[in-house]
Amino acid sequence: MTGYGRAEGSHSGMDVTMEIKSVNHRYFEFSARMPRIYSFLEDKIKAFLQGSISRGKVDVYLNIDIVESESGAVKVNASLAKDYFDALERIARECGVANNVTAHDLARYPDVLSLRREIEDEQAVWQAVEPVLREACESLVDMRLTEGERLKKDIDDRMRTILAHVDYVEERSPQTVLEYRAKLEERMRELLENVQFDEQRLLAETAIFADKIAVSEETVRLRSHIGQMRTMLEAEEPVGRKLDFLVQEMNREANTIGSKAQDAELAGRVVDIKSEIEKIREQVQNIE
Repeated sequence: MTGYGRAEGSHSGMDVTMEIKSVNHRYFEFSARMPRIYSFLEDKIKAFLQGSISRGKVDVYLNIDIVESESGAVKVNASLAKDYFDALERIARECGVANNVTAHDLARYPDVLSLRREIEDEQAVWQAVEPVLREACESLVDMRLTEGERLKKDIDDRMRTILAHVDYVEERSPQTVLEYRAKLEERMRELLENVQFDEQRLLAETAIFADKIAVSEETVRLRSHIGQMRTMLEAEEPVGRKLDFLVQEMNREANTIGSKAQDAELAGRVVDIKSEIEKIREQVQNIE
């Protein structure tokens, strides 16, 4: 499901800003953007988010500004700065323009300036980041819950539509047997105009046809799957993958009903059922 959360906070001389974005994805996929010096936080942030999110492509953006830094905390990569300057000189020379680059300009290039942080500072950094992460995550989860309610309503509406089509299929199927019997009897009487009519043969052929097109087992199972899906949609824990399985089973039953349909109206209803199941399948891919 899609969601967005943003939070800021200050701790131990560090101003922390974090944004978390999530979009629909079948599995949990995580990526993070942050200054390289804080890359040790990536696994901690991922583990924290997996406690609240089980599906979705999640992107994290983290920035930490040092408000109070000790003397000598800034490291200058003079060699890299010179490489940048030489490259700019070459560009200016080949393009016939002036190179007006300043030290301030060079300092803005990646990795020219960096902060020295000793290994013992990692816990302090995490203590500054964790509450901001928690707040941003809660905001994102709230947004995902709102979308989840919308998806649940959409799926429930589609299940109601499916059940209405199932009602029609169950009512129409016995009528097709009667219509088949009437047509078969008419044909037999035409073919056997001068021969004694065999009522038992007519009953036997009708029974075979009725058994061939019977869909009561499939419609009962389809109703059962819909009931299970409604129960799962009310659950508190993640049910997305269980819903994936149920949708597959619903589609299997619909295909079987379609293979038994001997009537244009029934076939049309089965197409409608399968269309709604496919739309449910698409929505289920987005559910936690």
